[in-house]
Amino acid sequence: MEISFPPLIFSNGDSFAVLSKEMSLSSPPNVVLTQEDLKRLAAYKAVAFVESGMVIGLGTGSTTAFAVEQIGQLLQQGKLKNIVGISTSKKTQEQALALGIPLSDLNTYPVLDLAIDGADEVDSKFNLVKGRGGSLLREKMVEGACLKFVVIVDESKIVENLGASGLPMPVEIVPFLDLYFEKEIGDLNFASDSILRIAGVVEHGMFIDMATTVVIASVAGIILKHKLEGHVCFLVKGEKRCDLLETSHL
Repeated sequence: MEISFPPLIFSNGDSFAVLSKEMSLSSPPNVVLTQEDLKRLAAYKAVAFVESGMVIGLGTGSTTAFAVEQIGQLLQQGKLKNIVGISTSKKTQEQALALGIPLSDLNTYPVLDLAIDGADEVDSKFNLVKGRGGSLLREKMVEGACLKFVVIVDESKIVENLGASGLPMPVEIVPFLDLYFEKEIGDLNFASDSILRIAGVVEHGMFIDMATTVVIASVAGIILKHKLEGHVCFLVKGEKRCDLLETSHL
């Protein structure tokens, strides 16, 4: 699907500029992309996976808000039709309704075509930490029911292993509690099962083997990495380039 966002990103010394179709590569403007600019571009790139007729999981967070905004605009422009959204938080629900995005729930649509959301950490195998901003349980329920899960992050969220940031691992219990890890977690599935066996634990923030695509907003531009296809696609001076990628290397 064609969406409206600047198509060309290129390096000019230490800065990166965005060109419109009318501008020339030979005479780049003096434009520097902010982190917010990169987040918006990454969100727009994620929305390119949305097609008319889809049931979509709508994530929560500042980056995902750009994607929800873009979906609403495309609906208003008639470029997307018959979209149904499943929100992961009250905040996203309010934003979607204000933009005219029809909403439903998992009872009506137990299988979703696609979900778009951010993450607090992403490791080399596309495992995620999510939930530091709340909405953990709803996020896991919605994104666990989707056929394709597109994650939007900036490069600061890429980690060697989950927990490496030193920030808390969200754990939803009654009442709410977080865990801190002093060393590498190890076997994520074993850790997941062990945490869930603790009395009072509702869910934890490890999203294991769920993401299928990661959109990374970096100083080098917007990078797409696909887990299933085994290749990475990115823009180099306006030209789409795809290289083979070992999925263990993000």
